[in-house]
Amino acid sequence: MKAQKQQYATIKGTKNGLTLHLNDSCSFQELLQSLQEMLSSEYYTDSKGQKINVHVELGNRFINEDQKAQICKIIAAREELSVYSIESNVISKIEAERILEESEVISVAKIVRSGQILQVEGDLLLIGDVNPGGTVRAGGNIFVLGALKGIAHAGYNGNRQAVIAASVMTPTQLRIGSILNRSPDHYQEGDKNDMECAYLDENEKMVIERLQQLAHLRPNLTRLEGGIKIG
Repeated sequence: MKAQKQQYATIKGTKNGLTLHLNDSCSFQELLQSLQEMLSSEYYTDSKGQKINVHVELGNRFINEDQKAQICKIIAAREELSVYSIESNVISKIEAERILEESEVISVAKIVRSGQILQVEGDLLLIGDVNPGGTVRAGGNIFVLGALKGIAHAGYNGNRQAVIAASVMTPTQLRIGSILNRSPDHYQEGDKNDMECAYLDENEKMVIERLQQLAHLRPNLTRLEGGIKIG
C-alpha cells in the first residue's frame, strides 16, 4: 500500500482572506513543492471577482529575501491570490540586535549648545538644557529635564505617537513625525512652573499640555526605546 504523501502546506479561509500555514520542520525545497502542488489542485475565488489576500505564516522558520520571493512567486501564479503578509516567529540576528537597542533607555547628561545635534534611535532622556541653536532628535519620545530652548524633533522615523516634554518649554521649533510647530506665541520663559509636553491629537494638531496629562494620553509610555548617535 502506497504511503500518503505528507502535506507541508495548509490553507484556510478567514474573514480577512486566506491564511496559509507552512510547515517549519521540513526542508525549504519540500515546502515549495508541497505549496505548489496544493495551489495547483485548489480553486479560490470570491463573489466579487476581486483578488484574495493571503496571509502566510511560517511558524519557527526563518527565510531570506530570495526564499520569500520564491514563495510569493508560487502564490502569485494564481491570478486570484495576492500575498498580503508573511510572518515568522524567528528574526535575524541583526533584527534582534536592533530590537535590543531600541528597548534601552538612553539618558544623557549634558548641555546641547548652539550648532550641536543630539540624536537617538529610540527615546531620549536628556538631563540638561537645549540652548537656542541646539537640536535634539529621537525616533521615539524626548524628555528634557532642563530648559528646551532649541529645536526638538520626536518620532523622526514617522512615529506620530511620540511626545516631547521639558521642565521649561521655550523651544524655537517643535516637530513630531512630519508635523512642525514653530515657536508658539504663548511660550514665555518663566511664566509657568509645571513641566509641559507636546503631542499630536487625533487631528494631528500639536497640543501643549501639562505633563500630568500624559498618563491618560499615552498610557504606553512605560516602554521606552533607545540607541544613540551624537553629531
